[in-house]
Amino acid sequence: MSEPAILTETRAGALWITLNRPAAMNAITPEIVTGIDRALDAALDDPAARAVVLTGTGRAFCAGADLKYVRATTAGDERATAAFLQTVLAIMGRLETFPKPVIASINGLALAGGLELVLCCDLVIAARSAKIGDAHANFGLLPGGGSSVRLPRKIGPTRAKYLLYTGEFVPAEQLVAAGLVNEVVDDADLIGATERLVAKLVPKSPLVLRRMKALVDDGLEQPSETALRLELLASEVHAHSHDLKEGLAAFEEKRAPRFLGR
Repeated sequence: MSEPAILTETRAGALWITLNRPAAMNAITPEIVTGIDRALDAALDDPAARAVVLTGTGRAFCAGADLKYVRATTAGDERATAAFLQTVLAIMGRLETFPKPVIASINGLALAGGLELVLCCDLVIAARSAKIGDAHANFGLLPGGGSSVRLPRKIGPTRAKYLLYTGEFVPAEQLVAAGLVNEVVDDADLIGATERLVAKLVPKSPLVLRRMKALVDDGLEQPSETALRLELLASEVHAHSHDLKEGLAAFEEKRAPRFLGR
């Protein structure tokens, strides 16, 4: 019996989604996409999962789309290729807009579609040995999961074009200053460091984190004046929330707040 393509585990306040095709460097297949989608459903329904962690087994986080699968589909029905790309793009969008914080814990190579997964995460922590690259150009491919759009918005067009054009694999440490990676840690400490990051999020109000994520992401697409108006409107609505009242009461009573996410 073959191993599942996706492993999930809820621990210490987060649902961990582990890509589990190590022999194929966790390359993306329809099974990977479906597995991530189902795992996100589980995280959405689980109040104990305050965050989602995405990582991989073996020496890769994710090496991109499974080129054997892509070659087989492009050699056959073109509609199958289009359908695969659409499902990949849809799962990227769902990760990007997921209402709980999503953390990429990069254990190894994050290339092409693997980079595109990283770009859809809110926070990124990487092992020191991890390397990141676009890699599509190395195989005559165009991005199909959003890197031509999200990468320049994340690190600027000049840096993005370098990664897109050259297909080079860059040490994760070089991308901290660029704003793609939050932190690089020793390989042996990746899981521990990721758990410590989750621990910083767990005590926070889930409602606040969800609304903050929406404000930041929506604000990036708006003129500053519009984004500030949206922030003010959200704050006015938020003033009636349980969690704001609980936070103020906890401050006054000198105790830890008990947030309910509403």
